[in-house]
Amino acid sequence: MVRKVFIGYLRSLRLWLGKVALPGGLRLWITLASLAFVVVALVSHGAQLRQLSLSRLAFWWLALGVGISWLSLVVNAFAWRVLVGWLGHRPSEVSLVPLFLSSNLLKYLPGGIWHFVERMRVLRPHMGAGPALASVLLEPLLMVVAALLWVPFGGWQSGLAIACCVPTMLLIPRWREPLLRRLERAKAKQLDRADVGLVGAVSPEALGSGRDDYPWSALAMEMVFVAVRFGGFWCCVMAFSLNPSLSMGEWLSGFALAWTVGLVVPAAPGGLGVFEATLLLRLGSGVPEAPLLAVVLCYRVIATFADGLAAAAVWGDRALLKRCSS
Repeated sequence: MVRKVFIGYLRSLRLWLGKVALPGGLRLWITLASLAFVVVALVSHGAQLRQLSLSRLAFWWLALGVGISWLSLVVNAFAWRVLVGWLGHRPSEVSLVPLFLSSNLLKYLPGGIWHFVERMRVLRPHMGAGPALASVLLEPLLMVVAALLWVPFGGWQSGLAIACCVPTMLLIPRWREPLLRRLERAKAKQLDRADVGLVGAVSPEALGSGRDDYPWSALAMEMVFVAVRFGGFWCCVMAFSLNPSLSMGEWLSGFALAWTVGLVVPAAPGGLGVFEATLLLRLGSGVPEAPLLAVVLCYRVIATFADGLAAAAVWGDRALLKRCSS
């Protein structure tokens, strides 16, 4: 009886939430809540933050963090190229790595889909709408699974280590294909609203990956990407001498979990605010909060700067080639 009442309550709550329209949408409110948490932390530890200082060695650590964060983007771009190859497409007319790097900065624009839009614009004429959409949407799913596989390196964590391995099953063809088709149908509408006719009508047969095996190589490359991305964060930890507070595995686990939440939770583009809030909540009990806050903010700055640097390098290379050929 209690179970039936509880289930009925959940259904009623779900219907009520479906009818309630939050001003500005759920994404805005999650973003504001996350940013508010970070702002409160800044105000609460303002005096301690002002007492922090960086040595000359610390600045070298931060500079190294920029370089490693840039390298992680290159690894991510190659992981995407491996994924596109696994899907059975190797468009010779498109340089996938430069396309990925130049479009990656667009994720910070309002809406958080403009990097997908740009990749679809370039790939569709060479691959078709269905395969191009699959290559664009399967990549974030792989990144989530890859990042969660690093979480168990922080220990048992009350069963979280096991729970974070479960999403690997989503890449098994039996579950991957229905999920991917559903994502493609939902995202196609959103992309068409952003750019009319970008996806258009896609036949049901063209949806999905068309593969019946597991994307081991692409997943392995994405795991390397997350590890290198963590390297940039670790440089910030070293700059503020926080490394003895936790083991390397605990730092990696906390970073991977926060990065995943920032990727999947509908909030500000680039996970702004959500990543920071999650990391503070996850590691704040074992690390001095003021230096941890400084680490988180420094990492956001160097990671964003690396994104811009990678895009600028591609644009500069294209401009130089165009000038030399003219």
